[in-house]
Amino acid sequence: MTSSEPIISLKQVSKSFGKAGAASSYVAVDGLDLQIGQGQMLALLGKTGCGKSTIFNMIAGLTEPTSGIVTVDGRNPFREFDSFRGRIAIVFQNDRLLPWRTAIQNVELGLEMLDIPAEKRRATAMQWLTTLGLRGHENDYPHALSGGMRQRVSIARAFATDANILLCDEPFSALDEMTGRALRAEFARLVKQNGKTAVFITHSINEALEIGDRIVVLKRPANIAVDLPLTAATTDVEKEKIRGQIQGVLAA
Repeated sequence: MTSSEPIISLKQVSKSFGKAGAASSYVAVDGLDLQIGQGQMLALLGKTGCGKSTIFNMIAGLTEPTSGIVTVDGRNPFREFDSFRGRIAIVFQNDRLLPWRTAIQNVELGLEMLDIPAEKRRATAMQWLTTLGLRGHENDYPHALSGGMRQRVSIARAFATDANILLCDEPFSALDEMTGRALRAEFARLVKQNGKTAVFITHSINEALEIGDRIVVLKRPANIAVDLPLTAATTDVEKEKIRGQIQGVLAA
């Protein structure tokens, strides 16, 4: 793959569930074309049931499209799933920490799966816990940590594997607004600082405006209603216009 090609590409992708013609069958994604460049932080925004999670799962290689082509770094993530070990990391809505492992042991988990030697994985895990403000809590178990701290451990676990692509499924929606805003800012800084590509699913316009350098708004069944770039130079006035445009699409 050349540097000019998108790192994630969906071409005329459709995904249906259920037996064709059955009353319970439905189309989740319909003829979607979406390309995501290296280093982008894409906020994928839409109403519940518009296909965001289905797109997420196809990019992650967890499900295969009914038709069309999905490629990640030039490869099929579903059919070549094993080749993506350590190259894609996922941050979920719930932290999904293992309760019988300490914070540092949870961060080490992905590194263990990559067969990283114990000394190196411990140092890497400690580095990321420190970066995310958790030095001194590395030996705490999840039950002893606040919701925000647990999600910081989850983010540390994702970054520790040095995956090039981060897939984030509403990772801050369960947190209070103040904690969520602080973590969003920290997450966005780390993505940019480390040259990662991130796809960020959200229901929140505020969250999309805070974290994305590109916002894609979906309509049912999942197809692009609007595709909006943002830059560091995007003013607050321009963001308010974008907010109004998104609200209009979501209200339709």
